Amino acid sequence: MRHDTVERTQRIFVWLFFLAVIGIGAIAARTAGVYPTDAQGLARQGLVPSAWNKQVAIISGHAGNDSGAICEDANGQPTIKEADVNAAVARGVAERVRQAGADVAILDEFDPRLKDLRADVLLSIHSDSCIDASGYKSSRYVDSTIPDIADRLITCINLNYEAATGLTENIDTITENMTEYHAFHQIDAQTPAAIIELGFLGGDNDLLANRQDVLAKGVADGLLCFLNGGPQPTPAPAPTLDVTPTAESTE
Repeated sequence: MRHDTVERTQRIFVWLFFLAVIGIGAIAARTAGVYPTDAQGLARQGLVPSAWNKQVAIISGHAGNDSGAICEDANGQPTIKEADVNAAVARGVAERVRQAGADVAILDEFDPRLKDLRADVLLSIHSDSCIDASGYKSSRYVDSTIPDIADRLITCINLNYEAATGLTENIDTITENMTEYHAFHQIDAQTPAAIIELGFLGGDNDLLANRQDVLAKGVADGLLCFLNGGPQPTPAPAPTLDVTPTAESTE
């Protein structure tokens, strides 16, 4: 009887040992970002130590307020609504940033939680109109009290979003509605914040309607770049020394 009890205890410890090894391996793989691709063929998000427990706020553009831009077919029937695209991308961004280790809140357009919001970063996600144009754009508050930090956020977003989506920045269509975006006036002045227009519902329709996972990855990568302290400045090249012998040195 005692022998059976000892054997059962040993088997339990063996199983616990194997489970612990599997768990440690899974954590290590997640930390290193070593994951198989997801159903859409995108690499799964791993842990990012610098994102751990950071507070990230995402505004799902027009949520809780209106539909935003609405595109219609030749018969006047709606084909795509901006708010739906924004919401899908916001959910995808939140999922990836949470997997990285951050705490994420998705907010409505005029969410009461915006009042004096303190967060490590805030991003508002929108899509542009139904016209036949292409490109994304992003902006921070024109009168930001932390312009260097806000500019770093914009740079991170632009670099990573372009890399993921292949879209180029349509800087000529940045409007005052972006640079003076209402949420910028509500949040705490020390909260780094930006707004992004993912692309045009007209000219970029296929991407916005059918590859929202790609859009979400580009945005999430931009936020994680910022939380990780990037982009790192490019070091200035070392000065080139003129070692050509002079007449005096050869005498």
